[in-house]
Amino acid sequence: MSRIQACLQGLKDKGRKALIPYITAGDPVPGVTVGLMHALVDAGADIVELGIPFSDPMADGPVIQLACERALSHGTRLVDALAMVREFRQRDEVTPVVLMGYLNPIEAIGYDSFLEQAAQSGIDGVLTVDLPPEEATDFCEGLRRHQLDAIFLVSPTTTSERIKRICQSSSGYVYYVSVKGVTGSAELDVAAVEANVNKIRQYTNIPVGVGFGIRDSASAAAVSRVSDGVIVGSVLVNKIAELQHQPEQIPAAVAEIIASMRSAMDSI
Repeated sequence: MSRIQACLQGLKDKGRKALIPYITAGDPVPGVTVGLMHALVDAGADIVELGIPFSDPMADGPVIQLACERALSHGTRLVDALAMVREFRQRDEVTPVVLMGYLNPIEAIGYDSFLEQAAQSGIDGVLTVDLPPEEATDFCEGLRRHQLDAIFLVSPTTTSERIKRICQSSSGYVYYVSVKGVTGSAELDVAAVEANVNKIRQYTNIPVGVGFGIRDSASAAAVSRVSDGVIVGSVLVNKIAELQHQPEQIPAAVAEIIASMRSAMDSI
């Protein structure tokens, strides 16, 4: 059982839902990231999604696009993100970490080299936005060899046939994109989210996390009622942007948002 699977099963046994924050590695400066990861966990995060900075993050809205630009302006690369996870693991050997990003940086390193480095760094899962499962057979086999989870996206427009295919390739959790569009782009329709999460559950027993469109404690609590996990990114990255010139204030400010969401989710 992977660290992700153990975490989610433990939460299920306790009747709780996963809170999964996203941050971009190296944003706003590389020295902030590891401390921020620890602050998120201390505030109630169950899994951390760490974004790989990329020059063309096509699924992301302006907030996370700008985060990538800030990280890249300081030269943050995929290998630097892996080094941050290694440092994080010096204090935390329990919290799962998922790398989220795009295929180009991985291909630049090479699949085999990336998988070996990811496993050695303490990564638990990988989500490559622009790698569909139909083209990911070799990559998924490599992930399994290194005991890493393959996480794929399902959107509101995904057909039943493709949902089934995605679920067959997925492990850890399925990431349901709750809105049509990029991150941070639309209002949440919780009834529609519930219907689509239930549709996904027809094809798999692994947990379903929901991301995109979760802006505050109320939306986090509402989504946690109908899913196995809440994935939140843009609201955190926006707070980081507000404090980019006072980086020492970032961990506490972002942790406050997560703690509020954790409390709201646990109260339902």
